[in-house]
Amino acid sequence: MKFLQPLVLRAQTPAAVIVLAGITTIGAAVYAGKAVTAVPEVTHTNIIQPSRSFADLIESVRPAVVNISARSVRSVSLSPSAQSGSNPGHSRKFDFGAHPEMRQFMERFFGEHSPQMRPGRRQSNALGSGFIIDASGLVVTNHHVIKGANEVDVILDDGTTLRASVKGVDPRTDLALLKVTSDKPLPYVNLGDSDTARVGDWVIAIGNPFGLGGTSTSGIVSARGRDLRDGPYVDYIQIDAPINRGNSGGPLFNEVGEVIGINTAIFSPNGGSVGIGFAIPSSQAKSIITQLEETGSVARAWLGVEIQPVTRGIAEGLGLEDQTGALISKITPNSPAESSGLRAGDVIIQFDGEDIKKMRDLPRLVAQASRDKNAAVSVWRNGKIIEIQTDLETLETVAQATEQNSVEPVEEPLGLYLSDRDPKTSDVGGNPTTGVLIHKVDPQGAAARQGLKRGDVILQVGQETVNSPSEAIEQVKRYRSEDKSRPVVLLVERAGNQRFVAVKTG
Repeated sequence: MKFLQPLVLRAQTPAAVIVLAGITTIGAAVYAGKAVTAVPEVTHTNIIQPSRSFADLIESVRPAVVNISARSVRSVSLSPSAQSGSNPGHSRKFDFGAHPEMRQFMERFFGEHSPQMRPGRRQSNALGSGFIIDASGLVVTNHHVIKGANEVDVILDDGTTLRASVKGVDPRTDLALLKVTSDKPLPYVNLGDSDTARVGDWVIAIGNPFGLGGTSTSGIVSARGRDLRDGPYVDYIQIDAPINRGNSGGPLFNEVGEVIGINTAIFSPNGGSVGIGFAIPSSQAKSIITQLEETGSVARAWLGVEIQPVTRGIAEGLGLEDQTGALISKITPNSPAESSGLRAGDVIIQFDGEDIKKMRDLPRLVAQASRDKNAAVSVWRNGKIIEIQTDLETLETVAQATEQNSVEPVEEPLGLYLSDRDPKTSDVGGNPTTGVLIHKVDPQGAAARQGLKRGDVILQVGQETVNSPSEAIEQVKRYRSEDKSRPVVLLVERAGNQRFVAVKTG
C-alpha cells in the first residue's frame, strides 16, 4: 500500500522501521452579510437504509482472500571500520561505557561482536494481502508487496500455506499476479465492473492489516478518479473503509461480493488509517491481469507526445470553450505522433472515439488501445477541429542558450527581450535549433508573473512556430490585435523540457 502524507513508515522487520516521506509503499506490514434564502425541506422517502449486517457476504467471499508473505535475502559484508583492524581476525567489541548490563545483554544474544560486523545473509519479510481469481490458483496482489522477494508464500483462510510463483508484474500500475498449486480446487472471487460504482455505495475491504489476517472493514465510495501522482495509468477509487499497512493487494468488494478494486494506498499523517484509502479500479485492472496471465508482462500502445493540462488561461488563449483535452507540449522524434502530423500546440480533444475530458484520460486510453492500431485523433488547431489518423506502436523505453548581439524587445505588456539562438547548437533530440532566446525579462511585466526567465526559449506563439525575434514579435502583435484581453499562449523550453504558458496582459 502507499502513504500520501508528510511522514510515513514502512516496517521491513519487527525490529527495523524505516521512516519515509512523500508517496510511500505501505503494503508490507513488516516493514458575509447576505440575506438567507429559505431551503426547501428534504424528504426522506427515497433514502435507502443500509443493511444491518454484511456477515453473509463476508462469510461467502473471505475464503478467497489470502495473506501474502514475501521474504528477501541479501548478503551483508563487513563494515569498513570492521575491516580496518591490524589483522584479519581483528574485530571490535560492544562499548556501552557506564552500562555494563547492556554489554551482557547484547553479548548473550549476539555473541562477543556486533552483528553489523559479521558477514553473512540478512533476511527481511513483508506481509500483504491478495485474492484468488481462479480455482486453479491465480492470485492478485500489489507489486510492491512482493518486489525483490526471493520466496513468496500464500496463506489461505484455513491456514494452509502454499508456495507461490510469480506469473508477472506491472510496476506502472502496481499489480502482480501469482500462481499457487493445490491438490483441490480453490475458492475464488470474480472481478466486477467498477465503472458502475457510485459515490456513496457501500464497500467492504478484507485483508491482512498488521498481520491480522481475515480482517474485514466497511465504508463507502468517497470519490472517483483520484490522481495520486504516481503515474498516468490509474484513476483511483477513494474509500473510507479503514485500511492499513498489510491491506495492500487485498480486495475491495461491492454489496454483491464482486471485487471492484485492489486496495493499494492510504493518506495518513501518522502511518495509520484516517479514513482516506485508495483502490485500483477493477475495470482498469482486468486487462492488466489478463496480459500478466498470458505473457507475464504488459505491453502498451505508444503515441509519443508530452502533454499538459488545459488551464483556463490556455483555453481562453486558444479559443477553446472548456478546459478539456490534453495539450501537446512536445512531440517525440520518430514517434507515431510525429509521423501522423501531430504537433506541439495541438489540443487532443478525442482519441479513438473517446472524449478527453482531462489530461490524464489520454495516456490511459492510449495504453489500453491495441498495439499497432490505426487510431483516430481529433485535435483543436488554429481555432478549428481537425482529424488525424495515427498508427500506434508498442511502448518502449525512449531516451529522454547562448546570447546573440541582436536583442529585440517584445511589446511592453509582455516585458520580454528576445535574441536569436546559437545556430551551432541543437535541441535535446539532436535536431537543429528553432525558437528564440529570452535575453531579458522585465520583472514588472506579465511574462515575469508567469515565471518566464532569462535563458528560456520560446518555440511557439499561439500555435505557430517562431524562429527569430522578429517572427515572435509579429506573431504576438497579430495575436493581440484580434483581442487584447486574450492571453498570449507561448510554448517555452527550459532545460530540455517544454511547456505551454498563457501570458495574460489585460
